[in-house]
Amino acid sequence: MIRLPLRRAALLPLAVIVLYLPAWLGGSPAIYSAAVLIAILAVMSYGLDVVVSDLGEVSLGHTVFFATGAYVTALLSTRTGAGAWTTLAATIVAALGVSAVVGLVTLRLREFVFSLVTYAVAVVAVTVAANWAFLGGSDGLRGLPTLDLSVAGLSLTAGNDEELWPYAFGLLVVVIYLIDRFRHSRLGTAAIMVHQNPRLATMSGIDPARVRLQVFLFSAPISAAAGWLYAYQRAYVSADILETYFLILMLTAVVLVGRRQLLGPLLATALVLIQEKFFSFGGYVDKIVLGSLLVLVLAFFPQGLMGLVRPLARLARRRQPASPVATTLENPK
Repeated sequence: MIRLPLRRAALLPLAVIVLYLPAWLGGSPAIYSAAVLIAILAVMSYGLDVVVSDLGEVSLGHTVFFATGAYVTALLSTRTGAGAWTTLAATIVAALGVSAVVGLVTLRLREFVFSLVTYAVAVVAVTVAANWAFLGGSDGLRGLPTLDLSVAGLSLTAGNDEELWPYAFGLLVVVIYLIDRFRHSRLGTAAIMVHQNPRLATMSGIDPARVRLQVFLFSAPISAAAGWLYAYQRAYVSADILETYFLILMLTAVVLVGRRQLLGPLLATALVLIQEKFFSFGGYVDKIVLGSLLVLVLAFFPQGLMGLVRPLARLARRRQPASPVATTLENPK
């Protein structure tokens, strides 16, 4: 009999609720579109989460991996007719290759310099994508087919957001599971040690450079897989996928709820996109709100919303009246 830890077992009914939530909320095209986008961009953010939260490095170039997944999918599906399984495999391979090159160059650096160089990589990437005809230039790549994951005679296709939602949800669940397993693995433990005390990690026989590269290689395909599904949902890929908006969204998703919170990136992404989709201020105001939110969290709540909740919870426990102690009084006679 398989026994799940209580915390993980509690996620099972929650997953069922999330799966059927769009239908319970009315099942309109707008609801399903928002749900799919939340799942995709949450997956994108989980890729950055392990680098920031576990490795302690702020990568400003993770949009490159997201774009890698989208562009590889668009190129293969429109020019060679490759199916979704093929484009997914190619996306993972391409992300590993790009992250290996970027990681070998940038992970020799630390903190601010690392962030600066990874941002420079993103700037170069958006310039190349916008001007290289092979990638569609400023016009982008259009005409992607619908998602088709059919296998062994089993039809698994998605022609709209309602049909795409189960696949987006499935990808999200797989990624959350992988993140959880990573954080309970030897690599996850080594990453935390390298983050908190590199010298102690070295004395313990851990190679910090190798661990950083391995975590980077683990994170890149996650963000790339989000780009893979995003390309199918949008049916169009252009250089705007490398916009600063996606970077700010990723960073906000990582820090808003709190670092190393398993559901943190998902909850933060949902909060941001629900505001943008259903309570939008219009124009560029939403982007200003998103950027301001990131600044406020970093300035006043560096531990995220969980850093605010924990002290309040402790204060509430202290204010609870003490339980009366029952005593037995003897009646002297």
